[in-house]
Amino acid sequence: MTETKTLVLIPARMAATRLPGKPLMDIAGLPMIVHVLRRAEAAAIGAVAVATDTAEIADVVTAHGGQVVMTRADHPSGSDRIFEALSTLDPDGAIETVVNLQGDFPTIQPDNIRAVLGPLADPAVDIATLAAEIHTEEESLNPNVVKVIGSPLGDRRLRALYFTRATAPWGDGPRYHHIGLYAYRRAALQRFVALPPSPLEQREKLEQLRALEAGMRIDVGIVDAVPRGVDTAADLETARRVLGS
Repeated sequence: MTETKTLVLIPARMAATRLPGKPLMDIAGLPMIVHVLRRAEAAAIGAVAVATDTAEIADVVTAHGGQVVMTRADHPSGSDRIFEALSTLDPDGAIETVVNLQGDFPTIQPDNIRAVLGPLADPAVDIATLAAEIHTEEESLNPNVVKVIGSPLGDRRLRALYFTRATAPWGDGPRYHHIGLYAYRRAALQRFVALPPSPLEQREKLEQLRALEAGMRIDVGIVDAVPRGVDTAADLETARRVLGS
């Protein structure tokens, strides 16, 4: 399906409780999912497809020239959805790396999407993700801001030890805001979705802890800023200001 060995998949569904129907909400004249699609295409790291269970999302993406793969409606997470989409799009196993880009990141920079592949240059890494340094106390204390705790591997890289909603680590020094963008080796994604939910995952409500508890290695690339996700009406207005200017 593509000469590159990387596939960017954007899981999208209409059932968000805080902002129902958000993938199709208008931002500066385009539905949000189309903004994310365009950012992924601009990253130019491989083929891009939207994975959805919703015909309305599929119709909009197709109308804007994007590729869609329809998935089951009963997936418990975006990771399960992208694994089904990968299996549908690439049954022969040509794709080696899968990027999971959330469909509510309309302002993400293509450079950030490219950056998530960096840690996978080390063959010992199973999953790669991103973080940015926290600069405000409000961000440090906010349980909706997920922090990654890791051992430094140079200036712009961490090996993840834990992810938490708590204010951590303790003491002086930087804290890092985790960005929910992942690059999986194909075998790692296949292993991950086959694992049962883990105790810490269920306690913190953080899916990536399942991988750590199973002994999988997650490395983190450090970028300069956190792309704004859209979870609330206020977030939507912020995205409209940013992309409408």
